[in-house]
Amino acid sequence: MPSNMFLVFAVVGLIVLLVLGGIVISFFSVWLRALLAEAPVRLFSDLVAMRLRRVPYALIVDTRITARKADIIISVKDIEAHYLAGGNVVPTVQALIAAQKAGITLDWQRACAIDLATKGSGKSVVEAVRTSVDPKVIDCPNPDQGRITIDGVAKDGIQVKVRARVTVRTNLDRFVGGAKEETIIARVGEGIVNTIGSSESYKAVLESPDSISKNVLNRGLDVGTAFEILSIDIADVDIGENVGAKLQEAQAEANKSIAQAQAEIRRAAAVALEQEMKARVQEMQAKVVAAEAEVPLAMAEAFRSGRLGVMDYYKMQNIQSDTEMRSSIAKPDDKK
Repeated sequence: MPSNMFLVFAVVGLIVLLVLGGIVISFFSVWLRALLAEAPVRLFSDLVAMRLRRVPYALIVDTRITARKADIIISVKDIEAHYLAGGNVVPTVQALIAAQKAGITLDWQRACAIDLATKGSGKSVVEAVRTSVDPKVIDCPNPDQGRITIDGVAKDGIQVKVRARVTVRTNLDRFVGGAKEETIIARVGEGIVNTIGSSESYKAVLESPDSISKNVLNRGLDVGTAFEILSIDIADVDIGENVGAKLQEAQAEANKSIAQAQAEIRRAAAVALEQEMKARVQEMQAKVVAAEAEVPLAMAEAFRSGRLGVMDYYKMQNIQSDTEMRSSIAKPDDKK
């Protein structure tokens, strides 16, 4: 019986030794690499625990080694926490190193916040730090959006087309929560349009294009953004269309159409009135014919009652004949 118990304990101990040996062999190279790089990690509480949490422990250790070689002290838990939050640990450490070399104050927590803020935007925390050291130039407007100039109209109605280049530097203190390049481009474009619109003539813009950059720069367009505007340079100024003349032409055409419509209304009213008068003339003529038809009846009644004699009737006929003769003599001769 004691021999059987000893055999069981021996087998269990052997299995435990094999498991521990496998763990040591699996994590030994990473543990030894960290130890030799003066960035030691614990075998079980760090490496094994990260493996159980499905965290790439080799990536975390290599990132810590990179930071340690640059004399930046970051704990394994901080790097792992940033990875689990969806951050990119390698670019974040590279950004810390770049900021340290440039003399920029940047700690791990702020670097992690900037990295998470740039996630999904196509940018990186390394680019943000580099732009803080080496300013970048932004084209205004952005050619990728299909426009190559910003168009404004001076007070004399002439269109002015401007293309500007904005030099910006990243402000790391305002990067998290600050507006990005699209806001800078929109604000600069609005300032250029307002400056052109307030100019009395396009000639003033052509004579001093730097006045546009000065007016726009004085507006403080970088407030609330992740950048500091260093300069606004006018790269190109062109003259466009005479918008004022086109508007006047369009207004004249509209006035012409309105006048024609009103004239057509008056013509239609006149035609309607003419037709109405013709109808009334026909009505009066009908009344005249009706009245003339009653004349013979009245004469016959006068003959019967004795109020009209034969000689009176002859005199009336003579007078009527004489009147018709005078009328025919007074009419012009139509036979030609």
